[in-house]
Amino acid sequence: MEQIEIVSDGASWPQFALTAGAALALSACGGGGGTQPGLPPQMQSPQSAVDNFTLIGRAPLRALAAQALDPTALMDWAEAAYPQYFPSHQPNLFFAPYTYRYYPETQNYVGVADGYVYVLGTVSNYTLLRVGSMGDFSCRVDSGCTVAAASATEAARFLAQATLGANKAQVAAVQASTYSTWIDAQFAAPVSQAHYDWLVAKGYTDEAYRNNSVGLDNTIWRKLISGTDPLRQRMVLALSEICVVSVLGVATPWRQFAIGNYLDILEANAFGNYRTLLGQVTLSTAMGYYLTYRGNAKANSLGSQPDENYARELMQLFTIGLLQLQPDGTPTATETYGASDVSQLARVFTGWDLDTSGLSQPLPPDVHRRPMAQVGSRYETGSKTFLGTTIPVGTDAVTCLNTALDTLFAHPNLPPFVSRQLIQRLVTSNPSAPYVGRVAAVFANNGSGVRGDLRAVLRAILLDIEARDSVNLSSASFGKVREPVVRFLNWARGFGAVSAADGWSVGDLSNPATKLGQSPMRSGSVFNFFRPGYVPPNTPIASAALAAPELQITTESSIAGYVNFMQKAVSGSGIGDTRADYTSSLVPLATDSAALLAEINLVIAADQVSSGTLATLKTALDSINVVTDAGKLNRVHAALTLVMAAPEYIVQK
Repeated sequence: MEQIEIVSDGASWPQFALTAGAALALSACGGGGGTQPGLPPQMQSPQSAVDNFTLIGRAPLRALAAQALDPTALMDWAEAAYPQYFPSHQPNLFFAPYTYRYYPETQNYVGVADGYVYVLGTVSNYTLLRVGSMGDFSCRVDSGCTVAAASATEAARFLAQATLGANKAQVAAVQASTYSTWIDAQFAAPVSQAHYDWLVAKGYTDEAYRNNSVGLDNTIWRKLISGTDPLRQRMVLALSEICVVSVLGVATPWRQFAIGNYLDILEANAFGNYRTLLGQVTLSTAMGYYLTYRGNAKANSLGSQPDENYARELMQLFTIGLLQLQPDGTPTATETYGASDVSQLARVFTGWDLDTSGLSQPLPPDVHRRPMAQVGSRYETGSKTFLGTTIPVGTDAVTCLNTALDTLFAHPNLPPFVSRQLIQRLVTSNPSAPYVGRVAAVFANNGSGVRGDLRAVLRAILLDIEARDSVNLSSASFGKVREPVVRFLNWARGFGAVSAADGWSVGDLSNPATKLGQSPMRSGSVFNFFRPGYVPPNTPIASAALAAPELQITTESSIAGYVNFMQKAVSGSGIGDTRADYTSSLVPLATDSAALLAEINLVIAADQVSSGTLATLKTALDSINVVTDAGKLNRVHAALTLVMAAPEYIVQK
């Protein structure tokens, strides 16, 4: 595995020894009108600047470039991808064997020689760094490039990040294609029946369901388990844990329809634009009730002030966070906003309430499919100043709302803040700053000048070198704990769990002692089931200064509860009316316990359960008699339960 090479003498770099002093000669002797740099005696260069290149310089991805990558294309890409290091457009300069560019604003060089890419200057503390071969960059630079999995293991690992579970046929399909082709197909996949429409079709509009949430869990599990658009469903779950709404805090009749419509909004925008998502989330009745600004009124003479709940959480949790961030997500010591920003922004969210126009009383479920409407008498028409933006007095409510959301959307914190959390939900709890920076750069500009393009962001997350590089399998800082819901769905989707009557009566799985300790859209607070920065105290994880969000809901009780729940789920009785059939997939392998474990290890764990652990599990399985059909099923059920209880599975690498 090739790492960054620090070049310090001629032996390391054929034909020419480039030192900080020789860099002057490189610029002076090269043609093209480059400006000769002056090198100050001391330059502080943060280590993160060098780290931006350490992951790029690892072993090449298997790349099929549309055409050979040339130095000009690579350096054009570097200017676009890393403008903080290579600002403005500079001409190519030449000094055998190098083709290079110099950036006087940052005193940085980027160049190519003998098929390798080098940087020098403030970006590297004036140490010449070889940051990889041209091949390493081909799929970053060439938009026509595709990357394919070389093995079933790699395909399964990709699907573990991109979906909530995949069967063996889906793994084989990815292996036979390319990651990019699969992603494109997911973007084009039709959206299946909406949550709201399914609730209507199943009769949950009956008066018996007015004041409860019956039907909600059913439609949630229906989509997450059987949806034919697995990338969209993975994104919906991720977005639901960032822009949080919980049915536990939505005190309204027909709450199952309010939450169902909210999920439909997340689904409709999962491959859309984050700004559009913010606008629709803000005017949803579910959010209006959950964060208590539905019916929010302007200040009055008695001292009543607008509710600040949504203004605060919109900034803290959904958009910009508490601290100013560097472009790569590194926090600073400067607070992002203050109390005045909260109180002033709260004035924006006054006057919004249910749109009841033309509806009968008592209100039908349809009220929750409508965006909230404005009640002029409750709206604060005065000026509002927050985050350096002033909305003038007399601005109408809709313009005011859009200006506020546009201000947050344009904030420099938004790309790294949201990008980091999406990486955490899909790939790793502790993404490197360069990884966050690369994805955040795509969030800020998808390459066509569009900010907030979630398709581009998803592609950047899943195809990034840090996500795909198998070297990270052995890194203690890479990976994430699979949250309990994802583990359950890995089984359900991996082995085709179905509800024969389309009832999906899995139910609320929140109880940690007997179920999963987690159930979608049932978070205990707006801070999600777990915080993105949670560090389990007094652990090696804490000593290493790493986060492990999902461990915030992991206890002795939940560990035992999960294993017992999954043992029941994988058995013939299933969960509610939802069960899997192993007749064609696993039962034929039951007489060969090693083959059975290998199949489950691939489908469920992307081959991440070690050979030593598999050997231990094989010994246990071999004690189960498989002479009868019942015995074969018992071995299948035991194998599934044991693999899903293995720590090497529970930690997704």
